[in-house]
Amino acid sequence: MYADYWQLDAKPFEPNVTEESYFPSESHDGALLKLRYAVDQRRPAAAIAGPSGVGKTLLVDRIIGDLGEAVSPVARVVFPQMSPRDLLTHIADALGAPPADQPRHSTDESIGRIDRLLTANASAGKHALLVIDEAHLLEDSGLLETIRLLLNLAAGASPRLTLLLVGQMGLLSAVGRTPSLEERLSVKTLLRTFVPEETAEYIQHRLEAAGASREVFTPAAVQAVHQLSGGVPRQIDRLCDLSLVVGFAEQLAAIDEPQIQSVSRELLAVSAD
Repeated sequence: MYADYWQLDAKPFEPNVTEESYFPSESHDGALLKLRYAVDQRRPAAAIAGPSGVGKTLLVDRIIGDLGEAVSPVARVVFPQMSPRDLLTHIADALGAPPADQPRHSTDESIGRIDRLLTANASAGKHALLVIDEAHLLEDSGLLETIRLLLNLAAGASPRLTLLLVGQMGLLSAVGRTPSLEERLSVKTLLRTFVPEETAEYIQHRLEAAGASREVFTPAAVQAVHQLSGGVPRQIDRLCDLSLVVGFAEQLAAIDEPQIQSVSRELLAVSAD
């Protein structure tokens, strides 16, 4: 809608990040390196935590997208509220474990299914990856012990499975309260929000990736974006995208601080509703 007006080839702040539009902040690149190490070296477990909207899902997507054929199967579970028994059944299904001859959906049955899958998988020279999103909720449901049992199943001289826990800020402290699980984590990394300089670089990077060749946001606008977003990429995207719509509607030469403030108030009003 507004791309032609701003002389852009595409919308710069879309949630689907391409190779060209990915912004390699220090925090993101550091976390990516650590998580790739855990998977490539077939470590038993790793954890990444950070506030909502900082790009945890983006990093996991990049890791999965770069995997070779030796890492298979890859299962991704968005943690729902369920019992330990149901969680293990869900994980077994997600990994593609063959069903039992006479399904009872018991804990022992699910563990047996996962064990047989991992054994056959390892014999074929492959290594499984299990990603659990929203893993900070596991402690509230008393499921961290279930995860520890799953890691026991996958353990050995050469682990058959890498477990990647992804969650909000409370994840690392929750894991720390389960020492038998924490000691299995080869990597623990915290994804932080952008500092002001990174916010400015991020906005410029996304604009240039979309074909921008002139100033679109004034320095004052960029500063306002950082203050109002807290340096959270998802919030930066929302503010910048809607401000470009407003600028197009008002036929502005560039986005300035008043437009950012107005858009922020509008987004807050919508959230309140």
